[in-house]
Amino acid sequence: MHRRWIAETVGIPEHQLRVVAPDIGGGFGAKMHLYPEDLLCPYLARELGAPVKWWESRSESHQSTSHGRAHTENIEIAFRNDGRILGLKVDTLGNVGAYLSNMASGGPTVNTVNFGTGTYKIDNYEAISRVVVTNTVPVDAYRGYGRPEGAYIAERAIDAVARHLKLDQVEVRRKNFVKPAEFPYRPYGSMGVMYDSGNYQGLLDKALAAFDYDERRSECEALRASGTYRGIGVAAYTHMCGMAPSRRLAMSGFDRGGWESARVSIDSSGRATIYSGSMSQGQGHITSLSQIAADVLQIPMENIDIVQGDTRQVQAGHGTFNSRSMAVGGSSVHVSSQRVIAKAKKIAAGMLEVDEKDVSYSAGAFSVPGTDIAPVTFSKVARMAHVGHKLPDGVAPGLDETVFYDPVGMGSPSGIHLAYVEVDPETGIVDILDYVAVDDVGTLINPRLAAGQIHGGVVQGIAQALYEEVSYDPDNGQLLTGSLLDYAVPRAEHVPNIRSLFQETPSPTNPIGVKGIGESGSIAAPPCMVHAVLDALSPFGITHLDMPLTPPRIWAAVQKARTGAPQ
Repeated sequence: MHRRWIAETVGIPEHQLRVVAPDIGGGFGAKMHLYPEDLLCPYLARELGAPVKWWESRSESHQSTSHGRAHTENIEIAFRNDGRILGLKVDTLGNVGAYLSNMASGGPTVNTVNFGTGTYKIDNYEAISRVVVTNTVPVDAYRGYGRPEGAYIAERAIDAVARHLKLDQVEVRRKNFVKPAEFPYRPYGSMGVMYDSGNYQGLLDKALAAFDYDERRSECEALRASGTYRGIGVAAYTHMCGMAPSRRLAMSGFDRGGWESARVSIDSSGRATIYSGSMSQGQGHITSLSQIAADVLQIPMENIDIVQGDTRQVQAGHGTFNSRSMAVGGSSVHVSSQRVIAKAKKIAAGMLEVDEKDVSYSAGAFSVPGTDIAPVTFSKVARMAHVGHKLPDGVAPGLDETVFYDPVGMGSPSGIHLAYVEVDPETGIVDILDYVAVDDVGTLINPRLAAGQIHGGVVQGIAQALYEEVSYDPDNGQLLTGSLLDYAVPRAEHVPNIRSLFQETPSPTNPIGVKGIGESGSIAAPPCMVHAVLDALSPFGITHLDMPLTPPRIWAAVQKARTGAPQ
């Protein structure tokens, strides 16, 4: 995408541009965007006839990289006295900063309003979205873009109903969940959103059991009598990721394809090289893509190399965003590998002198079941493919397949997160005692990598809920949090032991059944943490605080409550 954008803007033919992305070390969407320096460097190099190098300091990066989550939501909700939600009306106002970045308006106007009903069956829904240009740093995609805001709308609304009716927050959610038999589910008949599969009740039951919800609810009530304020937060989420298919993106105004490419090339020894249009940002793609290919090719992962992030080597690609790497990029590797095996089976049939339909492939060898014909290994077939001495008619030499895979739809991950906190009303400090995340991301490729993605997302969500805030001087617009000396991020001491569990409901939208995982934790954690803190503060009559719930903000709310001042 960057090569195309640079070519179109600077006027350099695409074939003369090479874009290389080395070890990125974290992106979360912000590094997907086109920044001025991406254009100035090639422009100056061409004008000066000399190489140009540019780099930014950590502070420059902190100040000028696209910011996120600048929303104000106004919500009206209609409900019955038993907690059943009848309707939801949302008016969302999104700040996009001083200049429109690549996807700036897409978060508020597409994602937030599309996912405002969350995991709940709400038949009457109206949403109005507006974006505002301000003097701030441009606001754009950041781990979940628009989906955390949408989940926050749904979850805060559900929680408010439960508090108003004095009903248990868990049971109100259970009463309003979309049921498993209703999938695939199109919420409120809207705008192309279709949840492919899910089981929200199963997620909730698993999370409650792991969390020991009933015991902790009793513990909270008992401790409050002695002046210890603990609270339980619950949040459900769902969203859609793996941006696709291409035709759907055109309808939403995204000038890019929803496909991803993969080339699987086998050398004469049987070693595989995969050229993936996806791009790792610390998620472990080399491991995951190797696992997907090894499962189909039935060769050791050590015999698979992954190449990505270089427009001179990789045929084409769209990179990593919207949790698309496994659902789209992984599926393209899966399909390419299948095509390699399909061709290898034809070659093996010629070597075995049998009909192709009689050949079976298992444990890295081609055989003819029910006969005493000696099997031939994958490596021997690869050797024959390259020497070409004994190939069936119409079969060209080599084992090299390229696929541009465009999914038929998007996956919809979901989950239930619970947090247990203690709040000190004298200081406003929040101590996170426990955090349980139960997520459904479809088929799990690598549980350890999946848990790592959940952990990272949850920490970012905790940071949003309790710590991180970009502040500007209201009089002159000066950025006040311009360095990490002024901008609060959680340290290891602030992060609990996050217990990550999974439920697998495969997606029917792609051949490997995955749904995407990178954004899940950052979507669920903010409402979960806010609910936990507000639950702890409920004896003071505090029902709402804007994020982040910093110690001064909590302390001030408690002081107002004690004096009877309006919140």
